[in-house]
Amino acid sequence: MKFVIALFSPPHAPASRRALRFAKAVLESGHEITRLFLYQDGVHSASANVVSPQDEQDIAAQWAEFVSRHRLDGVVCIAAGLRRGVLDEQEAKRYERGAANLASGWELSGLGQLHEAAQHADRLVCFGGH
Repeated sequence: MKFVIALFSPPHAPASRRALRFAKAVLESGHEITRLFLYQDGVHSASANVVSPQDEQDIAAQWAEFVSRHRLDGVVCIAAGLRRGVLDEQEAKRYERGAANLASGWELSGLGQLHEAAQHADRLVCFGGH
Protein backbone atom coordinates (compact mmCIF):
# COMPACT_ATOMS: atom_id res chain seq x y z
CA MET A 1 0.00 0.00 0.00
CA LYS A 2 1.23 3.51 -0.83
CA PHE A 3 0.96 6.17 1.89
CA VAL A 4 1.35 9.93 1.88
CA ILE A 5 1.88 11.39 5.35
CA ALA A 6 1.13 15.04 6.05
CA LEU A 7 2.30 16.63 9.30
CA PHE A 8 0.75 19.91 10.45
CA SER A 9 2.14 20.18 14.02
CA PRO A 10 5.54 21.34 15.33
CA PRO A 11 8.18 18.86 16.50
CA HIS A 12 7.38 19.24 20.21
CA ALA A 13 3.69 18.35 19.70
CA PRO A 14 2.39 14.83 20.39
CA ALA A 15 1.13 14.60 16.78
CA SER A 16 4.73 14.74 15.51
CA ARG A 17 5.74 11.79 17.67
CA ARG A 18 2.65 9.85 16.58
CA ALA A 19 3.35 10.62 12.91
CA LEU A 20 6.93 9.39 13.24
CA ARG A 21 5.83 6.17 14.96
CA PHE A 22 3.20 5.66 12.26
CA ALA A 23 5.73 6.25 9.47
CA LYS A 24 8.11 3.71 10.99
CA ALA A 25 5.29 1.17 11.29
CA VAL A 26 4.29 1.73 7.65
CA LEU A 27 7.77 0.84 6.42
CA GLU A 28 8.22 -2.01 8.91
CA SER A 29 4.97 -3.52 7.59
CA GLY A 30 6.34 -3.55 4.05
CA HIS A 31 4.31 -0.61 2.77
CA GLU A 32 5.65 2.46 0.98
CA ILE A 33 5.69 6.15 1.90
CA THR A 34 5.55 8.01 -1.40
CA ARG A 35 5.78 11.46 0.17
CA LEU A 36 6.13 13.04 3.58
CA PHE A 37 4.69 16.56 3.45
CA LEU A 38 5.21 19.19 6.15
CA TYR A 39 2.64 21.98 6.29
CA GLN A 40 1.62 24.75 8.72
CA ASP A 41 3.68 24.42 11.94
CA GLY A 42 4.89 21.01 10.79
CA VAL A 43 7.55 22.82 8.72
CA HIS A 44 9.53 23.40 11.92
CA SER A 45 10.47 19.70 11.85
CA ALA A 46 12.59 20.47 8.77
CA SER A 47 14.57 23.26 10.41
CA ALA A 48 18.19 22.45 11.21
CA ASN A 49 17.99 25.03 14.01
CA VAL A 50 15.39 23.32 16.19
CA VAL A 51 16.92 22.39 19.53
CA SER A 52 15.12 20.18 22.04
CA PRO A 53 15.85 20.23 25.78
CA GLN A 54 18.16 17.41 26.87
CA ASP A 55 15.36 15.63 28.72
CA GLU A 56 13.11 15.52 25.63
CA GLN A 57 13.23 13.60 22.37
CA ASP A 58 14.67 15.54 19.45
CA ILE A 59 11.84 14.78 17.05
CA ALA A 60 13.10 17.15 14.34
CA ALA A 61 16.46 15.32 14.29
CA GLN A 62 14.67 11.97 14.29
CA TRP A 63 12.59 13.04 11.28
CA ALA A 64 15.72 14.20 9.43
CA GLU A 65 17.46 10.90 10.13
CA PHE A 66 14.38 8.88 9.15
CA VAL A 67 13.92 10.75 5.86
CA SER A 68 17.62 10.40 4.98
CA ARG A 69 17.96 6.75 6.03
CA HIS A 70 14.93 5.65 4.01
CA ARG A 71 15.55 8.10 1.14
CA LEU A 72 12.02 9.43 1.43
CA ASP A 73 10.55 12.26 -0.58
CA GLY A 74 10.46 14.85 2.21
CA VAL A 75 8.67 18.02 1.07
CA VAL A 76 8.17 21.23 3.02
CA CYS A 77 5.43 23.62 1.90
CA ILE A 78 7.35 26.64 0.65
CA ALA A 79 4.72 29.21 1.68
CA ALA A 80 4.42 27.78 5.20
CA GLY A 81 8.21 27.48 5.43
CA LEU A 82 8.88 31.06 4.37
CA ARG A 83 6.22 32.34 6.77
CA ARG A 84 7.96 30.48 9.61
CA GLY A 85 11.56 31.18 8.64
CA VAL A 86 12.44 27.75 7.21
CA LEU A 87 14.60 28.57 4.18
CA ASP A 88 16.83 26.70 1.77
CA GLU A 89 19.89 28.37 0.21
CA GLN A 90 17.95 29.70 -2.78
CA GLU A 91 15.20 31.31 -0.69
CA ALA A 92 17.67 32.73 1.85
CA LYS A 93 19.50 34.44 -0.99
CA ARG A 94 16.28 35.55 -2.69
CA TYR A 95 14.96 37.19 0.49
CA GLU A 96 18.40 38.43 1.56
CA ARG A 97 18.54 36.43 4.76
CA GLY A 98 21.83 35.59 6.43
CA ALA A 99 21.54 31.83 6.33
CA ALA A 100 19.50 28.87 5.24
CA ASN A 101 18.26 26.42 7.84
CA LEU A 102 16.46 23.70 5.90
CA ALA A 103 17.81 20.38 7.18
CA SER A 104 19.29 17.93 4.69
CA GLY A 105 16.85 15.44 3.22
CA TRP A 106 14.07 18.02 2.87
CA GLU A 107 13.08 20.19 -0.09
CA LEU A 108 10.86 23.26 -0.35
CA SER A 109 8.00 23.00 -2.82
CA GLY A 110 4.39 24.03 -3.29
CA LEU A 111 1.19 22.70 -1.77
CA GLY A 112 0.46 21.13 -5.15
CA GLN A 113 3.01 18.44 -4.24
CA LEU A 114 0.65 17.21 -1.52
CA HIS A 115 -2.28 17.16 -3.92
CA GLU A 116 -0.29 15.35 -6.61
CA ALA A 117 0.99 12.72 -4.18
CA ALA A 118 -2.47 12.14 -2.71
CA GLN A 119 -3.85 11.44 -6.20
CA HIS A 120 -1.41 8.54 -6.65
CA ALA A 121 -1.45 7.11 -3.12
CA ASP A 122 -3.75 4.56 -1.55
CA ARG A 123 -3.96 6.58 1.68
CA LEU A 124 -3.31 10.15 2.79
CA VAL A 125 -2.83 10.24 6.56
CA CYS A 126 -2.70 13.63 8.30
CA PHE A 127 -1.35 14.40 11.77
CA GLY A 128 -1.95 17.53 13.82
CA GLY A 129 -3.31 20.87 12.77
CA HIS A 130 -6.24 22.87 13.96
